[in-house]
Amino acid sequence: MHTNCIEEVQLALHRVFMTQDSHEATLHRELIGRLQDLLGDRVSTALSIREQHGRGESWHPLQMPDAVCFANTNEEVSQIVKMCAETRTPVIAFGTGTSLEGQVQAKYGGICIDLSQMDAVLEVNSDDLDCRVQAGVTRRQLNQYLRDTGLFFPVDPGANTSIGGMAATRASGTNAVKYGTMRENVIGLTVVTASGEIIKTGTRARKSSAGYDLTKLFVGSEGTLGVITEIQLRLFGLCEAISAAIVNFPDVRSAAEATMLTIQMGIPVARIEVIDTAYVRAVNQYSKTDYPELDTLFLEFHGTHAGVAEQVKLFHEISSEFGASGFQWAEKEEDRSRLWRARHDAYYAGLAVMPGSRGYVTDVCVPISRLAECITETQADIAEQGLFAPIVGHVGDGNFHSTVFFDPADKSAFAKILEFDKRLVKRALAMGGTCTGEHGIGMGKLKHMRDEHGDAAVEVMRTIKKALDPHNIMNPGKVVEC
Repeated sequence: MHTNCIEEVQLALHRVFMTQDSHEATLHRELIGRLQDLLGDRVSTALSIREQHGRGESWHPLQMPDAVCFANTNEEVSQIVKMCAETRTPVIAFGTGTSLEGQVQAKYGGICIDLSQMDAVLEVNSDDLDCRVQAGVTRRQLNQYLRDTGLFFPVDPGANTSIGGMAATRASGTNAVKYGTMRENVIGLTVVTASGEIIKTGTRARKSSAGYDLTKLFVGSEGTLGVITEIQLRLFGLCEAISAAIVNFPDVRSAAEATMLTIQMGIPVARIEVIDTAYVRAVNQYSKTDYPELDTLFLEFHGTHAGVAEQVKLFHEISSEFGASGFQWAEKEEDRSRLWRARHDAYYAGLAVMPGSRGYVTDVCVPISRLAECITETQADIAEQGLFAPIVGHVGDGNFHSTVFFDPADKSAFAKILEFDKRLVKRALAMGGTCTGEHGIGMGKLKHMRDEHGDAAVEVMRTIKKALDPHNIMNPGKVVEC
């Protein structure tokens, strides 16, 4: 039987580390027994549960944990980690499983701590515009809870991800150009360290100069320094007026240049996203929409009625200079939701174009002055290689994604994709950018860390990792090599 390339990678990993079928042999039976004494039937070694927790949403091969623990409290997470620390057993935190760079794969087996049952909104401080939630709360759940308060949480990576996972990967998304990323919107954390100690970072104060910023250290650490169990977040008031639109352009360069001038002019656009022609065509087929099949900007303005009207007018004038056409505006909530749902479904639309395909998802981020150049060169590279790799981007902050859809049985295609990804990252770094704007490092981007940061900076990261996790049990094999 023909074995596809992803399966071969998976088999190689099994040979190096373990065979998943002998999972009980790789973990002390005593540890699983102690975990079951603590959590009862909230500990599972069932194959289906382990498979569910052994991969995210991208091409990375299945790597299952040896057991999955469903925790309900900080204290339970602490006890689980303490038991794992005693036996040097890897610990992998799991939220909704939407990671894209192999963050949730159990590379060396171990215990997966599923935080999805820790889903309580613990407090909302309306006067101070902040709240505290457990790690398993999802962004949609939080905004539904806040609906009657006149507040909302703005970070929107697309999928209905958990707040804990968003903090762990320093997520951003469509609203980042106006409201910032998780880095700007997390003001405090509760974290279980590698020794099982529960610590709190940050305060509810709007600023502080008291010591090292541990909150920023853990945000983006992808579970390699500790397990995030609670998050203190900034909130924002709902706007008086919101206007969304789609606008067509003759090419992606024109759309990117119109975006750059909009940002430079100080127009406070809340969202501004580009979708290339290939993705628009796929979205039309998948979402049953009828958008013109051209390179397109999806955008949104927030503010007062007068302010939004002025912003719309200014953007119309700017974009017209770059050949914009086909303006379609949406102000009713249901119309705006329909518009953005089509944008968020782009990945699944691409999969539908090639039934049975997998998506190799990659992202880079560059200074906005280099965005048009970077996208144009990337599109030329895609065309030259004959890949189906549509582009979508958070162009307001210079971040774009290319997803290469491919037949997992085609070894030559996979090899070509790896080379394409390497060139894409090299191109972004040469322009002063980064290998990832929001997907994180995980396993998938690990190979680019030294190219981006240099040996000395990576060694500082390794030193931090070893200091906080001396036995390398916290999500090992991700972010930095130890």
